[in-house]
Amino acid sequence: MTMPFWIGTSWKMNKTLGEAADYCAALHDAELLRDPRLQGFVIPPFTALSEVCRALADTPVMVGAQNMHWAEQGAFTGEISPLMVRDCGADIVELGHSERRESFNETDAAINRKVKAALAQGLRPLICVGETAEEKALGAAADTVIRQCRIALGGVPVEALERVLIAYEPVWAIGEHGTPATAEDAGWMHRRIREALPTTAQGAPLPVLYGGSVNPDNCAELAALPEIAGLFIGRSAWRPEGLLRIAERALAARPGT
Repeated sequence: MTMPFWIGTSWKMNKTLGEAADYCAALHDAELLRDPRLQGFVIPPFTALSEVCRALADTPVMVGAQNMHWAEQGAFTGEISPLMVRDCGADIVELGHSERRESFNETDAAINRKVKAALAQGLRPLICVGETAEEKALGAAADTVIRQCRIALGGVPVEALERVLIAYEPVWAIGEHGTPATAEDAGWMHRRIREALPTTAQGAPLPVLYGGSVNPDNCAELAALPEIAGLFIGRSAWRPEGLLRIAERALAARPGT
């Protein structure tokens, strides 16, 4: 069975409840997102998570949280538990984004605990990995990314791997002033990740998405690479028409479509 191509976005710390509702209304009747060759997803801030889950509940679009704690409950002021994420109706939880690693001191070991907790609650962890510009310049890009992947998945049983997503997001490519990876560089790293990671119990590779300044101009070239299983989009998809435009171009570029 051919796996769908993943297309999604994280809104980061953006959008009021009204803006989130308008975005969801634009996606709700989009026939493109009902194409079985695509799997769309949206990751809003926590303030809008429940509302977005409700607004998109009768569509194929999955909804995710941007982070969570590993504990189900407790004295962790300001944190959100995996049970709470699931209670909102979310399907996915984004873990290990470079902004969390750098600004909030998240370690590989902490991300591993979160991955296990997410899987225990039936959530699909979207594990973000990527090297800095300095690590790339020193020739340690693949070592860094593979280390992040292996520690994040340490102790995860093989039967749970079919619910895991990996997002390769080179740190130097992220943000308003990021430099998008070339298709050649992205393809090379995706192949290294696939070679290093275990397969699912059915022998399938884990889906590895590319993120890092994905836009309407480079999405087709990236999507055309068979080793890239999806696109995780930032600001280019913060308007619904941006997400749909990229989804359309990426689907048209996929091998065999």
